[in-house]
Amino acid sequence: MALVELSIVEQRYRAVLEAAAGVQVTEVAARHEMSRQSVHAWLARYWEGGLGALADRPRRPDTCPHQVSAEIEAAVCEMRDHGSARALRDQRDDEHLRARAARASARGGRRHG
Repeated sequence: MALVELSIVEQRYRAVLEAAAGVQVTEVAARHEMSRQSVHAWLARYWEGGLGALADRPRRPDTCPHQVSAEIEAAVCEMRDHGSARALRDQRDDEHLRARAARASARGGRRHG
């Protein structure tokens, strides 16, 4: 007899069938090398959704509460297209320095004028 490898879903299905047939969950878990909690979880999933529910589910969440909104993402992309954040920061700093120099010049003119 040839050795046949079962898929994960098939292994889970066999465990579910055994448990549903009345075999103790502890025995089923030991036979299939899984925890009792896993057997109970597979039973519950099978009763809720059938065979398809025994397949692996994606672990990725459906939503991400701290994800950046589309408007902000578009604004950041637009800023990137028009210049880097460093260039924008340097431009802002230059304007700030020019304004301070103008104020200092005006104060100096008033004092010496």
